Amino acid sequence: MRDTALWLALAGVALVWFVGHPRSSVALELVLPLAVLAVAIPARRRWPVAAVFAVNALCAIGLAHPVTPANAYIVALAVSAYLLGTGATTTRRALPAFGGCLALDLALCAALGGGAVWWYYTLTAFPLALLVPWLFGRYWQAQLAFVRGGWQRAQLLERQQRLVAEQARLRERTRIAADMHDSLGHELSLIALRAGALELSPTLTGRDRADLGELRAAVSDAVGHLRDTVGVLRDEEGDRAAGPPDESVEELVDRARDSGVTVDLRREGTPAPPGLSPLVDRAVHRVVRESLTNAAKHAPGSAVRVRITHEGGRTDVRVTNSGGDAGKPLPPSGPVSGGHGLTGLRERVGVVGGTFRAGPRGTGFEVAATMPDRVGQDRPPREAGAVADSDTGSDTDSDTGSRESESESVRQLTTARRRARLRFAAAFVVPGGFALITLGSAAYAAFQFATCVLRPADYAQLQIGAERAEFANVLPARQFPYVSDSVKARPRPAGTTCAYYRSSGSLLDQVDVYRLCYSGSRLVSKDVVPGSGGG
Repeated sequence: MRDTALWLALAGVALVWFVGHPRSSVALELVLPLAVLAVAIPARRRWPVAAVFAVNALCAIGLAHPVTPANAYIVALAVSAYLLGTGATTTRRALPAFGGCLALDLALCAALGGGAVWWYYTLTAFPLALLVPWLFGRYWQAQLAFVRGGWQRAQLLERQQRLVAEQARLRERTRIAADMHDSLGHELSLIALRAGALELSPTLTGRDRADLGELRAAVSDAVGHLRDTVGVLRDEEGDRAAGPPDESVEELVDRARDSGVTVDLRREGTPAPPGLSPLVDRAVHRVVRESLTNAAKHAPGSAVRVRITHEGGRTDVRVTNSGGDAGKPLPPSGPVSGGHGLTGLRERVGVVGGTFRAGPRGTGFEVAATMPDRVGQDRPPREAGAVADSDTGSDTDSDTGSRESESESVRQLTTARRRARLRFAAAFVVPGGFALITLGSAAYAAFQFATCVLRPADYAQLQIGAERAEFANVLPARQFPYVSDSVKARPRPAGTTCAYYRSSGSLLDQVDVYRLCYSGSRLVSKDVVPGSGGG
């Protein structure tokens, strides 16, 4: 569909030009070129260089025109060169092709004996129609590649972000599984012990003892299965990094103080009986530990305030840092987080049914979590697989593989940006310089042609035998400088000198030339040389 639309547009331009030049050949300059375009336009997708050669040949047909070397197919040539630039054809193939086209045009111009205007047109219009649109096409292709590279890099970074966040969630689930083993396994073991004690009661029947024995065995099997399952999921390195399993928040704060962090810990209220669930207690410890670690990493020298409030069956934890002091660097208070620590905290707090928030507060940063004292007290724990929200100010350190992928994407984007800039320079600076030279020479040629025009009405009023001074006011400021040798060799009166003037200021059309021959200062002859004003 687009090929058809392009052909119709180019055919319309050709038809308009043909109507304005009645001396043109219908077969050679309308029917044949349109048929060639009908083949070259769709063929350019597979043979783009051959299509440019074919359209250039259509432009070269104009060199055989008796009036002007220009024709409408120069537009088709420019379009073909632009499409060649936007395609996959390399510079090493395109530039030799352009050189071949120009060599063909020059050879044809020489074979047909074209005048100065024909040579000027061949040396300027053809290279401009080939080179400038191609450079613009190359620039546009580089710009599109740059934009595509940017979007691809953004998509790559998004995928990496999702993968790293998923890894953080998986690591956190492993730690949660270990905590569940420590708490739930302990409770199941107590149930098994109580079932064994009841089994020894003298008041039970044999049937009751058998049932209790089966219950005790089932609970023991459940503990074993739980241990096996958690053993498969457990990340030993992650467990070691989490710190001592029975460490209290107070002991954690003492360790942070020993390492140089200024920490103010305050507890308010008491947990509702029978106290905090082991999972909630570990979640409180984890929130405080991760917050202290992030404060030491990202706000060294800051004062950290820890507030733990037990009220109404819920535990509220708030850890706030003052913003840091660049002149007082401090080491981390504990094991360094592997990145996306706040994502893991959100996951852990959500599992026990709590809410989590992290973000700037004043000049510092605050991490806040609110959890029920007992898991399942208000609502069932959130699914561990729920997607965590994006963490404001979360750790953005990537692992080695992520950094390598990011570096590769950065290199690709930098290469695309450099190519776009180079092609921008080629598409604008090089053609701009070429255009300045061409326009300068064209302006000079136009000035010469415009100042050597003798109007037909003034020519008709010239009288043979009149003195030059009588009609000097109607003569142009200068003579036509590009008179061909064949015109100069035409017979003239003996002993005379002749002056030549163009009958029109048209640059590309063949126009009549007026010849005035003088004997001394007296006009002795005037004649018209048809269609020789192009050179």
